[in-house]
Amino acid sequence: MKISELHVGMKSVNIEGKIVEVSEPRLVRSRMTGRMNRVATAILTDDSGEINLTLWNEQIDAVKPENIVKIENGYVTEFRGQKQLNIGRYGSLKVLK
Repeated sequence: MKISELHVGMKSVNIEGKIVEVSEPRLVRSRMTGRMNRVATAILTDDSGEINLTLWNEQIDAVKPENIVKIENGYVTEFRGQKQLNIGRYGSLKVLK
């Protein structure tokens, strides 16, 4: 699947792309547990476009710009008017290169 084919509401998304940028992590409190978590936004690109990728906690430390990653079982939402790819609890992120 290509980034240009992604649309809000899609589930079970499997995609590969290149991380070009990772934002500074910020702290957010979990609504479910009350625990503080780190969250960052990465920009994921392929030859068809780019999308914001939400990273949580250890995922932030696992990637850096120029990494090629594979997302499995992700889903697409919209945040502040922009499409966003999420890995979520049931998805996975694997650094390929």
